[in-house]
Amino acid sequence: MDSNGNSVGKGDAAAQTRQALKNIGIVLAGAGADFSNVVEFTTYVVARSSIPGGYLDGCGELYPHLYPYGDFPPYTLHVVASMVREDYLVEIKAVAALP
Repeated sequence: MDSNGNSVGKGDAAAQTRQALKNIGIVLAGAGADFSNVVEFTTYVVARSSIPGGYLDGCGELYPHLYPYGDFPPYTLHVVASMVREDYLVEIKAVAALP
């Protein structure tokens, strides 16, 4: 979902992953933090088929920029049957330790 509440990337888990990480970055910046403050990610993905070529592609595009030294935090990945809206394929929760 973008900052206007519109769905992003219908049927495209990679696009939804990129948007979710962008949204997390905005929230972190608003708190005076960045991705280096994230201590854990929890991700929910609809269907195993959304992982390769979807979620992993989205992370693969952004993680090298967000974590240039490869020191990204641990994450838990859950495969779920559905989300609250049919369009949603990916949901990412981040826990950050603020300075």
